[in-house]
Amino acid sequence: MLRPFVWAARHGTTLLALGIFGGLLIPPLAHVFHWFITPNVIILMTLVLLRVDAAAALRRLRQPVLLAGITAVQLLATPLVAASLVALLPLDAGIKAGVVVFSTGCGATSGAAFARLVGLDPELTLLGTLTTTLLLPLSAPPLALSLGGVGLHLGLYGFALRLAMVVLLPLVLSVLLRRLLGPDRLAPLGQAVDGGVVWVLVFYGFAVMDGLTARLLADPLWVAEAALAAFAAAFGLNLLTTLLFLPAGLREAASAGLMSGNRNMALYLAVLPATADPRLALFFALCQFPLFLSPFLLRPAYRLLLREA
Repeated sequence: MLRPFVWAARHGTTLLALGIFGGLLIPPLAHVFHWFITPNVIILMTLVLLRVDAAAALRRLRQPVLLAGITAVQLLATPLVAASLVALLPLDAGIKAGVVVFSTGCGATSGAAFARLVGLDPELTLLGTLTTTLLLPLSAPPLALSLGGVGLHLGLYGFALRLAMVVLLPLVLSVLLRRLLGPDRLAPLGQAVDGGVVWVLVFYGFAVMDGLTARLLADPLWVAEAALAAFAAAFGLNLLTTLLFLPAGLREAASAGLMSGNRNMALYLAVLPATADPRLALFFALCQFPLFLSPFLLRPAYRLLLREA
């Protein structure tokens, strides 16, 4: 019964790449799984927390300077850099705004799972994701408005409810599962849990592509330009953040870079005002491509760098 999950763990990066294109190429499949987005986030975070090494996470908490630095770079420094760069480029105004708002985002929920898939530090990535998510309502609205001209209505009460659903509920579920299974039974299931993460992400890849195919056919040139910008933003922020944190160690720097390049756009899709440029939602959907392809594309580079280190 566990074989499909173990197999998925061994072929995770390839499955993620296929999943994101499956929803684009088969629109009915994307529509069928669209309802799965919210349950997906809860299941994903629960599985990620099951695989977190609590002792390693506590050790990371004893490095508050590193965690604070990663948070400051992700939420404050990268939006300023992105806004400065897109101002110099002859891009569509909607794409410019999309890149700026993307750069204000918190870490993606899948960040710790991706870090584990490519051999980086899932505990540091998880702590960074949680910290940036908690602080997002304070940093993102003023920066998105002043740098990108986009109003984000991240109400603290509504955001707290969403946060409770996607963080506190998985935390409770993971604790209950740990106690129910016990460490002796949970440890051998590690690879199967990783495979479960992969399958959940594949179904999420189907779901977020709902409606994108029609938009692609309606305006293919704009979509191509926006897709290139999304890849440039994701991998550019990854590289910039990695270079900034090299003094902390290569594995730590690469983990911070991976988190910086993979931002949580699902939160923004839920709070975009009705007056916002409709191209923003399309750009955020296109940002899922570099998100899902990053483990597939970057895993060989990470393996080589860590081996050399």
